[in-house]
Amino acid sequence: MVKCDICKKKIPETFLGKIEGTYKREKGKLKALCSECQKKGK
Repeated sequence: MVKCDICKKKIPETFLGKIEGTYKREKGKLKALCSECQKKGK
């Protein structure tokens, strides 16, 4: 399970193991974002 780096909620995964959200690159590091935080524009 992957947690959102902003709100710390668990991000569900699809049956293929992909997260239902996105990754954002900040200062060379990948940060996971849930769909709610992604909609907020953070």
